[in-house]
Amino acid sequence: MSEGQIFAECRPLLFTIAYEILGSAADAEDVVQDSYVRWHGVNREDVEHPRAYLVRTVTRQALNHLRSARRRREDYVGPWLPEPVRTTPDASEDAALAESVSMAMLLVLETLSPDERAVFVLREVFGYSHREVADLVGKAETTVRQIAHRAREHVQARRRRFHHDPHTAQEIVSRFLLAADNGDLTSLMSMMAPGVVHISDGGGRVTAARRPVRGREEVARFVAGVARKIGPGARTEFTSYNASPAVLCRSGDRLEYVLIFEIADGRIHGMYAVRNPDKLGAAVVPRPLARGGDETWKP
Repeated sequence: MSEGQIFAECRPLLFTIAYEILGSAADAEDVVQDSYVRWHGVNREDVEHPRAYLVRTVTRQALNHLRSARRRREDYVGPWLPEPVRTTPDASEDAALAESVSMAMLLVLETLSPDERAVFVLREVFGYSHREVADLVGKAETTVRQIAHRAREHVQARRRRFHHDPHTAQEIVSRFLLAADNGDLTSLMSMMAPGVVHISDGGGRVTAARRPVRGREEVARFVAGVARKIGPGARTEFTSYNASPAVLCRSGDRLEYVLIFEIADGRIHGMYAVRNPDKLGAAVVPRPLARGGDETWKP
């Protein structure tokens, strides 16, 4: 198998690892591209197990990117949300993968240190052993075990789980959009859980709420107001982002936002509106995600 074929086969896995460590599709793509260049520059005789080599390269590059990205995010205007990725239907079939790329989980991962995040993702999502993770991140196995334990406890204390039926989710979202367009606050509130939260990310580039909007009445008024501002000419498309039900909204030729829903027990518990144009440049392109491959790990 040629270098290009090996890399193409591993690409979905490499992108998924980089994205879950970084929370940015653009940065993840940069890491994957950089790893591709490095892969073509390496002597294949020195690489006994290509997938292991590529995963190690992507992991360490992603960690370097994350440390610099954390500093940039400190100056971000308003709430910061991960860059949304358009997912194919099969992404939702892998429950562990679907949860790991959900907005709720990615926001929890943001509260970890870079090392904690990388170790948690590699150990809990991709199933690498402590010894394998130690090799990937370049740390001692005992250190990795401590980091993994600390990160797992942190995530378990903060994670929220949402399971939805795709057909029910589409029906709820369709009714939600109709009620928003009609300004029907009563109907909007009836579809939301009491503790519903709406988070908008405009990045200071477009109008967006500077703080999370909480509670049924406040969220209902907010989304109805957004619908009025965008106007009746907006076109919406029901789709899937981050393995969750979502809506893509366009006004003319402009992509207005991606709105991702957290739905459970027939109610909307959370909404994430990504409006920052910098995060929407490649948002319409579906990205294949993967948690593994055919080659077993051989250090």
